[in-house]
Amino acid sequence: MTQFAGASDVPDLGRRQFMNLLTFGTITGVAAGALYPVVKYFIPPSSGGAGGGVTAKDALGNDVRVSQFLETHNPGDRTLAQGLKGDPTYIVVQGDKTIASYGINAVCTHLGCVVPWNASEDKFMCPCHGSQYNAEGKVVRGPAPLSLALAHAAVTEDDKLVFSPWTETDFRTNEDPWWA
Repeated sequence: MTQFAGASDVPDLGRRQFMNLLTFGTITGVAAGALYPVVKYFIPPSSGGAGGGVTAKDALGNDVRVSQFLETHNPGDRTLAQGLKGDPTYIVVQGDKTIASYGINAVCTHLGCVVPWNASEDKFMCPCHGSQYNAEGKVVRGPAPLSLALAHAAVTEDDKLVFSPWTETDFRTNEDPWWA
């Protein structure tokens, strides 16, 4: 048996060391794979740059085209769309059959339920614990402590609806927005 030059310089990896290395690599890979979705869950999706907007999406994930939307919705309607950070946000159709300049976030400020619009009562009524909000999303009955969050709603040149963060005074309470 011949020996190659330099072969004695390579340390011999023992069976125990190899198994320890293999075990450590396997456990590390499994732990990283399990932690990745947990970390992604706690980091909210980006809604664009500072002050940036996001195009509203309908129930099928398509961009909301305002002209088509208004053909099928009546004044006073409040229809859910995907808004900022993916939150369900109501599009408000005004009496003159235009889109209101604001959207209403549908997440209840009590425990985070999605609050449905009750057209017959003309208010939002949370099915979880009975919180109620008026037509503009201002809390009128608890246990919810705060009004529903607002977002700016604007129509772009290409007829799409865009939601952007609301950072000004809340017109319903004349206070700084709690969600900003």
